[in-house]
Amino acid sequence: MAMAASGDTHSDGSPGAVQIVEAKADHSFGLNVDALKQLLDQPHIRHKKVCVVSVAGAFRKGKSFLLNILLRYLKRTADNHKDWLGTQEELLTGFSWRGGSQRDTNGILLWNEPFLIETPHGEVVVLLMDTQGSFDSQSTVRDCATIFALSTMISSCQVFNISQNIQEDDLQHLQLFTEYGRLALQSSDSKPFQRLLFLVRDWSFPYEYPYGSDGGKRKLSTVLQISENQHDELRNVRAHINSCFEEVDCFLMPHPGLKVATSPNFIGQLKDIDEEFKEQLKDFVPNLLSPGKLIMKSINGSEITASDLVSYFQAYIKIYQGDDLPEPKTMLQATAEANNLAAVAAAREIYQHEMELIVGGDKPFVKQDLLETHHNHISTKALDKFQSIRKMGGTEFSEKFASQLTSEIEELYSNYIKQNESKNLFNTAKTPLSLFLVLLISYVLSTFFAMVGLYSIANMFNLLMGLVLVSLCTWSYARLTGEYGDVSAVIDTCAEVAWDNFVSNLVKKVTNAQAAKTIKRD
Repeated sequence: MAMAASGDTHSDGSPGAVQIVEAKADHSFGLNVDALKQLLDQPHIRHKKVCVVSVAGAFRKGKSFLLNILLRYLKRTADNHKDWLGTQEELLTGFSWRGGSQRDTNGILLWNEPFLIETPHGEVVVLLMDTQGSFDSQSTVRDCATIFALSTMISSCQVFNISQNIQEDDLQHLQLFTEYGRLALQSSDSKPFQRLLFLVRDWSFPYEYPYGSDGGKRKLSTVLQISENQHDELRNVRAHINSCFEEVDCFLMPHPGLKVATSPNFIGQLKDIDEEFKEQLKDFVPNLLSPGKLIMKSINGSEITASDLVSYFQAYIKIYQGDDLPEPKTMLQATAEANNLAAVAAAREIYQHEMELIVGGDKPFVKQDLLETHHNHISTKALDKFQSIRKMGGTEFSEKFASQLTSEIEELYSNYIKQNESKNLFNTAKTPLSLFLVLLISYVLSTFFAMVGLYSIANMFNLLMGLVLVSLCTWSYARLTGEYGDVSAVIDTCAEVAWDNFVSNLVKKVTNAQAAKTIKRD
């Protein structure tokens, strides 16, 4: 398995967890856009497909501990370690974790090393996501639902970490998100969420259902079974889960041992963990993260890239920054908006790339009519790209984004015109040429009026000559040194006025007169 890790680092240069979503003291949520872009917009990963593995659930149930096991697997398999669990004395490091009863994780965190994994379907970026635990003493129901909803909507695999058994309140906790899925199905043929994996920790009934995925599947089929005798509420919850997730699995994990659960001195060493737990880890982790098991993030049936994920984060967080928990339909609208914005970005990138090949910084001057022809062709190509991308929300919803794309393309075209005009040798020489001609004409007129005795008028032209000469010297100095840019701009403006209103007319008259003489002579 070919793999590499790279990404944003802490201030001391070390890898670590980066807080992407912050749960604030006033129960509002903030998105760290800079950290998100720094992580996901790296050139070598921004256009690659992405797999986001999230672990969510109640607080103090070992989510961060589990994520560090996943992190160890990704790092060790990169170095082709057969025994990826490590030595008996090795400490467990990575995401912040500790024993005890108080919350440790706040908001949503991403590990700042995106792992590049070669899969049968190409190279995929794997991201690990840690979430704030649900139902602690500092969080409201809205806080818990928001964090769980965001992580479920962003991830391609949501590990639902629960303790001892799958209880009815666990299923009801999912009901808000499955309701969103039910509404989304009215506007889309695809299910809104991908994989849901119930990870039942401290499973105490292996004599009924054995540890591992086989026992988990049997247990899950019993829990999610729908029968005619069930109450409508129970039946609806189960129907919604099945209809909203493309895949629902379960894994039964044994207790890790009393020392892990009760000792304040436990620091993650394998020697303190029960053998049965370690054996099940060797089954669970590869089945989640091995190349053939990875699930690429897709929305509305279309796989998205690491860069696209930034737009979805931004769109989703907006709907949670109000005072009330949003209606599920609002999530659908946010998904459609992010989906369309990603399509706009992809189409705009095509326009920019192809225009750079024609009129980029190192390209020569292009005639205006030829540039316009290229612009019309490439802008049509970009709009066709936008229309060809599968988008949520329908045609009417996408029209405003098509208009936005058109406006952005026209703004880019205006900048390309200015960039192209700056390469025109005539435009560059217009100011010194205008000033020189004004200087020459002033000299001729000054000489003429001096010869006929009109010295006051001659002196006026001498003064004009002096002003023009100083302007020419100042302009040349500003262009050569890069200083006095504002003064240079004023001189350019004055020279352009002189050219448009006087010099160009004079040049035309002289040229026409010369042409008339030539014709008469012939």
